[in-house]
Amino acid sequence: MITPAFELTQDPDFLTIIIRVPYARASEFDVYFEGEDFKFYSKPYFLRQLTLPGRIVEDGREKASYNTDEGTFTIRLPKEVPGQHFEGLDMLTSLLAPKKSRSAKPLVEEIAASAELSEEEEEEEFDWEIEQTPYEESSESIPPLQHPYGFGNLRSGVFQRLQDELSDVIDIKDPDQTPADERRRRRLEAEAAKFEPDHYLADFFEDEAIQHVLKYKPWWVDAHKKLTALQRESHQEHDTHTFVVFSEEEREQLRKFTNKSYLLDKRSRHHVYLGLIDILLAYCYEICVNEGDKNVESSWNIRKLSATLCWLESFTCIHDVLVSFGRRVLCYPLYRHFGLVTRAFSDTVMILQLGKAAVLKCLLDIHKIFRESDPAYILNDLFITDYCIWIQKIKSKKLAALSESLQKTTLTKSHMGLELEELEAAAVLVQEEENALKAAGTVSKQQLLSSESETSDSEESSSTSSSETEGSDSDEQESSTSEDGEINSFQGTLEEERTAPLIDCNGLRQGTNTSALGVGDGTAEASLQSVALPGKLIEELEMQMHSAMRLSEQPEGLATVSCVSQEQAENPVP
Repeated sequence: MITPAFELTQDPDFLTIIIRVPYARASEFDVYFEGEDFKFYSKPYFLRQLTLPGRIVEDGREKASYNTDEGTFTIRLPKEVPGQHFEGLDMLTSLLAPKKSRSAKPLVEEIAASAELSEEEEEEEFDWEIEQTPYEESSESIPPLQHPYGFGNLRSGVFQRLQDELSDVIDIKDPDQTPADERRRRRLEAEAAKFEPDHYLADFFEDEAIQHVLKYKPWWVDAHKKLTALQRESHQEHDTHTFVVFSEEEREQLRKFTNKSYLLDKRSRHHVYLGLIDILLAYCYEICVNEGDKNVESSWNIRKLSATLCWLESFTCIHDVLVSFGRRVLCYPLYRHFGLVTRAFSDTVMILQLGKAAVLKCLLDIHKIFRESDPAYILNDLFITDYCIWIQKIKSKKLAALSESLQKTTLTKSHMGLELEELEAAAVLVQEEENALKAAGTVSKQQLLSSESETSDSEESSSTSSSETEGSDSDEQESSTSEDGEINSFQGTLEEERTAPLIDCNGLRQGTNTSALGVGDGTAEASLQSVALPGKLIEELEMQMHSAMRLSEQPEGLATVSCVSQEQAENPVP
């Protein structure tokens, strides 16, 4: 027989069951329902038993129809109590469980222990802090053979048999022989060794890509907004089932799960709830950074960021879960930014507030990711499959209390134990110094360019002045040359005039050697000495002297004038 695909919906007065039987004869089917039980048969399909969360009644209002195009039966059954809300209609694995085996109690158990567990399950308030017990040194003569791990710490010995296959799945070596405290110590050491300040600071300062992925909104954001708006309007609690929709593939997977019951003591239940938070945090990070798309790194991201999966960690309080997740985000993945830690934190709170339907949908997605990844599929057997079955049976108020406790927990960078704030402050200081040096360099460069510009202008001005000076010098040189020519001409004239024989009124030449003159008689010598220069010649000499003095204002003419004056002084006119 084949278990058919089915889904359940409800309104205030009716429960609707839709059963897909594409290869059945519509004329041959049987339906049985009474109280909380429902059965359906149409060869070759057999829905052996659905255990409903509420009671239905046969009063003539029931109705069944068949859609030949889709091959589905739609059966509407009246509720025994109109207006009653049936909780958990999406929990198909739990609905398929036989009525007598829905309890978590084992077939054989101690009555006192059973009563104690029952009372604890019914408690309204749930303390999420595990009770502290004094340390007791174990006897060396009787060491524990194997240390448990997995969902509720119910498994052991798995890694001894599959050590080669699982070495790439978890980081801890030989977990069967490693106690929980030793696992935690090794994990903290590995995280401290893996932390890279340069990588962290690079993502801290250059966070454009990270800010982009932080804007992505997964499906639970809109669902949570709708739930919050509806609660604000009606001021009462609402079923979150209407905001969470399962795909047909997810429903099929729920039908494939084998129903199980889990006998967990109080400490084990704490580990399970805290492990759930750790797994959801890693899943929220993966969805955020890949914007809802899956890739070959999706499986690695989830199991690497969850210490529950990677180190088989058993947490004792919510704060330890958050610190572990935050440290691993800052040590391992591509994007190492504290903003991604806080984003995953807020997303996990929203998922828990949406109820177990939302949690189950996330777990089914993780189950699919691991199922398609080799060898991560073993984590489904150790954790995820059990979580998918267990979450369908817990009470919604437990998740509500868990989300409230998670929301009240604070997480800061100082809790990471990686000196993030000191590292950021030092990096900011260095950046400010570099900016100051760059600014100073820019000012110096501008000043240098300005100085070079002024120097260039000065050189151009000097070049222009030099060319003008050279032109002026050439003009002055030409003028001086012409003036020198005039002076030389004047000196020649003056020399000729000085050396020219002077003729007195008696017809004798003046300036003749006195010895020659002295040859004559004494009467002639006496008359020559007494002879005076003609007045016209003296006037001409004065005029030429004044002209020579005017020319002496030119530098080149000083020597000439000096020579003229000296010659005149040596040869004074009598």
